Amino acid sequence: MAIAVLFPGQGTQTPQMGVPWRGSPVWEIVERAEKAVDLPLAHLLLDAGAGELSRTREAQLSVLLASLLAWEGLRDHVEAPLAFAGHSLGQITALIASGSLNLADGVALAVARADCTQAAADASPGRMAALIGADLDTAEKACTDVDAWVANDNAPGQVVIGGTSEGLAAATERARDLGVRRVVPLKVQAAFHTPLMQPAADAFAAVLATTAFGVPSAPVISNTDARPYAGADGWPQRLADHLISPVRWRSSMETLVGMGCTQFIETGPGNVLTGLAKRTVGSTVNLRSMAAPTDAPLEVA
Repeated sequence: MAIAVLFPGQGTQTPQMGVPWRGSPVWEIVERAEKAVDLPLAHLLLDAGAGELSRTREAQLSVLLASLLAWEGLRDHVEAPLAFAGHSLGQITALIASGSLNLADGVALAVARADCTQAAADASPGRMAALIGADLDTAEKACTDVDAWVANDNAPGQVVIGGTSEGLAAATERARDLGVRRVVPLKVQAAFHTPLMQPAADAFAAVLATTAFGVPSAPVISNTDARPYAGADGWPQRLADHLISPVRWRSSMETLVGMGCTQFIETGPGNVLTGLAKRTVGSTVNLRSMAAPTDAPLEVA
């Protein structure tokens, strides 16, 4: 069975999500990550509350580490994946899991990415909202001529937009006029994956320029164009552009099916990606999730 491994992004974190892994041999991932960036990280997975985990750096690092723990628990149970994909922050997780980034560089990138995006958000606060029942064309029309942009094309009937407070208010009002049945504000104080993140992209590009990427063990899907990349070149530019470009997740799922993937395994906290994949390509693939040791899919090869 041809397997695609999927990694979630910010927003899937929950308190104590690392507790099931605490006595497992794979916990050394957390210890290595702490040494790499000289930061205390274990508490994010063990005892940090929801308030602390809502902050950008803490949210992104906790999801990255929880996903890597799940990957370490999964990898011995599967044949070589056909491809990797990660939603937003999950791209860095996918690059680490594929071997394109070593753990130390990958965690350092996640820290830098979180810091860059938080600084940009502080300078230019923004908001985001999910348009339930909208297609991409409707979402783009809703954002025309206001300070709002499509941020995530997640699945049929779920498109996320982001912008300034005024721009998002105008865009969501227009979306309702265009027939969007429900608008769900997201609990974030930034407009990720929009032009408001340009300062973050510029700052992150400087960090990426000094980071070494290797050839991945299997192609990694890029969020920005939903294409698979089997080489080491180009990731610094793609990861910087990614901060100001929409996440093309629906198209990424279609790309994986086109590559021949027949099983998707969401690897990390929650099951958001499983739900999105079910809405996009669920009739053509098997879907599994892996968040804790008890979830290990022992017969997926």
